Amino acid sequence: MNHWVPPPVAPFHSQSVSARIRRAFAVGRVRWGMLVLVFFATTLNYIDRAALGVLQPVLSQAMQWTAQDYANINFWFQVGYALGYVVQGRMIDSFGVKRTFAIAVALWSIAAAAHGVAAGAVGFMVCRFLLGLAEAANYPSCVKTTRLWFPAGERAMAAGIFNAGTNVGAMLTPLLVPLILNVWGWQAVFYVVGSAGVLWLVFWLRHYYDPEAHPGASKAELAYIADKGDEAPAAKLPYSKILRLRATWAYALTNMLSAPVFWFYLYWLPPYLNKQFNLGISVSKMGMSLIVIYLMADLGSVGGGALSSWMIGRGVPPVMARLRSMALCALCIVPVVLASSADGLWEAVAYIAIAVGAHQAWTANMWSLAMDMSPKNAVSSVFGFGGMVGAVGGMFMTQLVGYVLTVSNENYSLLFTLIPCAYFVGLLWMWCMAPRQPETVR
Repeated sequence: MNHWVPPPVAPFHSQSVSARIRRAFAVGRVRWGMLVLVFFATTLNYIDRAALGVLQPVLSQAMQWTAQDYANINFWFQVGYALGYVVQGRMIDSFGVKRTFAIAVALWSIAAAAHGVAAGAVGFMVCRFLLGLAEAANYPSCVKTTRLWFPAGERAMAAGIFNAGTNVGAMLTPLLVPLILNVWGWQAVFYVVGSAGVLWLVFWLRHYYDPEAHPGASKAELAYIADKGDEAPAAKLPYSKILRLRATWAYALTNMLSAPVFWFYLYWLPPYLNKQFNLGISVSKMGMSLIVIYLMADLGSVGGGALSSWMIGRGVPPVMARLRSMALCALCIVPVVLASSADGLWEAVAYIAIAVGAHQAWTANMWSLAMDMSPKNAVSSVFGFGGMVGAVGGMFMTQLVGYVLTVSNENYSLLFTLIPCAYFVGLLWMWCMAPRQPETVR
């Protein structure tokens, strides 16, 4: 079959926004189908994680958990996540995203369902460790898919879209969990979310291919995807060389500072809202609060990627566009310090929603920046190492939160005050360390 080949066009970064949009629609849509797959994987990934936070009041009462018990359960998820991140990032680069991601989703679905038969805090610690070990494949896989299927100017937007799945998952969870809980009990919540992962796996195995192997991708779309500047293909890199890349350490330490904040929101927002405003587990109270927060996060996730893509379209170099966007995001997070002293529920929700939205915009640009800085065949390894470092930060965060809440009689003021500081330190580090052009290694 003859495929339409577009006439010569200006280099991607020199085109106007409207010209790039017209070209994007003209050359094909297969890459957006691949993005849909990883978007839904991320949604399921976060439903699995967020279910525990929404169920925390029920499980704490049923099993007599303390705040420190709940922190320890989340700590063991982070331990598994840290180990899984660095191993699976390397496996994706070595064995391909399709096969590695499929195995990971199958394993995390089994681990999610196993929560339904867990006994006590120790049983949940074991299940959370296994869940974290498998779920660590999600972001390296999504980032690898984005790196393979999208040119530089579309990566931040694509990363923002698949990362919006985190917020969709976090919004769906407080809607679905009370319904399942009231009909079948808390055990069924975990059985249902585990089954959903198996259903997604069928679609992934049937429809995902790398660009050169996809039977439906046209030559025009493949050429468009390959429009990535002057980047030269790099040889396979040993891990020792990956650890010598500036991009690796720029991303890893920035991620270590900011990623644990989202874990705080995911695990501790339901207990915080329940204690502060006595909401309980209900769609009308707890559910609506979390929906507003994570809807704003969706807007931030997509909008943050669009912002830096707009800057690139106006001639700003990709790395500088991401850094400027991240600086704006950090400023938007500052008002969250007022959340713990808010007079009412919706005032607190407003402060938190703005901060969570800015966090997701920050993350979309941080990931895109790591893609811009890293050689193509080392992206998942860089993300794997950075994700592992971020998970280690999350481990310390869960213990810090548990300790602070225990000694302060569950006072969240200090925790909300520390949040903005993490972003400004991370921004300074990234600004100093980020190479302004993709690195090459000999």
